[in-house]
Amino acid sequence: MTGSGFLAVDSGGSGVRVVVGAAGHRAPVRGASKEPVRTGARGIDPGHLMEQLVPMARALCAEAGIGRLEVAVVGAAGLASLGDALRAELPGALARELGVRRVALAADAVTAYVGALGPRPGAVIAAGTGLIAIGTDLTGWRRADGWGHLLGDCGGGAWIGRAGLEAALRAHDGREGGSPRLLAGAEAVFGPAAGLPGLLYPRADRPAVLASFAPRVAECAADGDPVAADVLRAAARHMADSAAAVCPDVDGPLVGLTGGLFGVGDPLLVPLDEELAKRLPRARRVTAEGDPLHGAVRIATDLMTGTFTLPGDGRMLCLTSPAAEDVTRAADPEK
Repeated sequence: MTGSGFLAVDSGGSGVRVVVGAAGHRAPVRGASKEPVRTGARGIDPGHLMEQLVPMARALCAEAGIGRLEVAVVGAAGLASLGDALRAELPGALARELGVRRVALAADAVTAYVGALGPRPGAVIAAGTGLIAIGTDLTGWRRADGWGHLLGDCGGGAWIGRAGLEAALRAHDGREGGSPRLLAGAEAVFGPAAGLPGLLYPRADRPAVLASFAPRVAECAADGDPVAADVLRAAARHMADSAAAVCPDVDGPLVGLTGGLFGVGDPLLVPLDEELAKRLPRARRVTAEGDPLHGAVRIATDLMTGTFTLPGDGRMLCLTSPAAEDVTRAADPEK
């Protein structure tokens, strides 16, 4: 094996995805684990991440013919608030186990941003089960929401699903604001409406279960249900509010959308475009170039080629130099 390469990682709620490649040549190779990295009293568990990462990385390096890993970029869900142990231990562990000299630890919102827009100023709404908006003027980062389904994630999949189920239960009770169509949909998915509390409240994966109902809300909206349409309009309003909170004051900023929730299509996208036009009239919505793993690969290749220009941040994007010094500002990554 010859030549140096990079390791790009996307660690999230559905598991760990990995790419090993070399800047400018050779097709990258991919691997994945469906086991999410554990969180505990110390936050994200660096040991558990390494248990999954090391054998995958070694196997992918052998497959790609890469002799050493120069750069590793790890995008992790929860890094900003749960990443202290990861920031303290992962760079050293990657150096010991895989010989990595330069590490970038990024919140998954940052890799989602880079995957969607690349190193350009603007804002990105990342919406799946949850929701977060992130923006940059290329001198710093701003984020809005991403506070989880109990405190925020307004407009995300779990938020839409919960609002749809609330409307279903209103119809079940005979209260105003209910939707018989959403009630029928809820009972088709979950069984009798009266059993919903017992089904949902004890579950550790409650956000994902709530989000699983969001496509049904979109279907009802597309079929002309006004209550479902109002739920999606409110979700669009929340998304536009978050985008406006983080969008930089530049001429013609870009707004990118990324995440599985946008797969529901026009029932959400049409009101979102209308709400964005109200809140950010000078902005232009663009199709995302790629997903968070694509963003991690982009950061890694930019670090390898010396073209990295993104601003660092103590919690959102931390770079570790070959001398193991933390860098939290936009700078030449060799320094």
